[in-house]
Amino acid sequence: MTQQTLTFSKSDPAKFFRTLNKRVNNYFKENNLKKTGNWKLYTKAIIMFTLLLGPLVLLLTLDLPTWLQVICMMTIGVGMAGVGMNVMHDANHGSFSSKKWVNKLMGSSIHILAGNDYNWKVQHNVLHHTYTNIQGHDEDIDAGRIIRFSKHAKWFKIHKYQRFYAFFLYGLLTVNWAITTDFKQTYQYLKRRLSYGEFPNPATQWTKLIVGKILYYAIWVVLPLSLGYTWWQVLIGFFIMHYTAGIILSVIFQLAHVMPNTEMPLPDENGNMKNTWAIHQLFTTSNFSPESWIVEFYTGGLNRQVEHHLFSNISHIHYRDIAKIVKETAKEFSLPYNEYQSIWTAIAEHYRQLKVLGRNPQLA
Repeated sequence: MTQQTLTFSKSDPAKFFRTLNKRVNNYFKENNLKKTGNWKLYTKAIIMFTLLLGPLVLLLTLDLPTWLQVICMMTIGVGMAGVGMNVMHDANHGSFSSKKWVNKLMGSSIHILAGNDYNWKVQHNVLHHTYTNIQGHDEDIDAGRIIRFSKHAKWFKIHKYQRFYAFFLYGLLTVNWAITTDFKQTYQYLKRRLSYGEFPNPATQWTKLIVGKILYYAIWVVLPLSLGYTWWQVLIGFFIMHYTAGIILSVIFQLAHVMPNTEMPLPDENGNMKNTWAIHQLFTTSNFSPESWIVEFYTGGLNRQVEHHLFSNISHIHYRDIAKIVKETAKEFSLPYNEYQSIWTAIAEHYRQLKVLGRNPQLA
């Protein structure tokens, strides 16, 4: 089945995004700041890589009790998510550094997190950031039959219970990346000739994917086995690590888009969207915990998804500073600025949305 081509409206009589973009650019110019990362981001990168690799070094060099081994694997999971959100994410958006080679190097960290940079850039930068919350185009709201994230997705009886089991399944996110997702995505994206930037040579992409997986399993499976851990210890540790990272990443993702205050618009019969791309982002995206320093620090600014979706070329360390500009401009143009004041409120609201989407639409 051929996927429908979508076109966002070009009509923005009030010139919202032009005004907002000018104000944000003026902020950086007046304060003599680069839009990319600085020492704050580089310090965070060191901290996150330490959380990821430090416990692994301890596990491979010391004879630790079982309970401490479990804590180490959970910490590695926290580090996996931390590197993904703070380092890999900015780098693959080209905002970690002003130097392309640094972005490429830091973006390649995804290979030790169970992913692949080509697949991630297509799914996230192209499909998600362009077609946010549009059923059939944004893969982030497509969980197959098991979870219904959109009111436009087909309803199955099992969805009546999704509010009870969804959070347990969220932990499997990165496990799927490690085993099957990357191979399926590479096949599909190459077939559809999708890319973020220059289209890769298929043979090169397949080689890079396979070599990346070999490197990944060498670090997280073969190395521990070769240093004396049993297969079942490695398997349990592998699961703990991934389940921890998966829970964190999935919840952060869902709090940005699958919420009562975010919309899931569809195009008309000709593939035309109602709003411009920028205004579409305001209707489909939500922030949470804007005043929490620790949430913002650890999530790599992904608690400020409104700013990120409008300015993904800007490093997340600047989001707190430009948020006031975005919020005031949205209010000035009578546009939504979705936000929850705490992460716990946002989680509760996401649970409520899962319940709403789990109802049989024919009985609504």
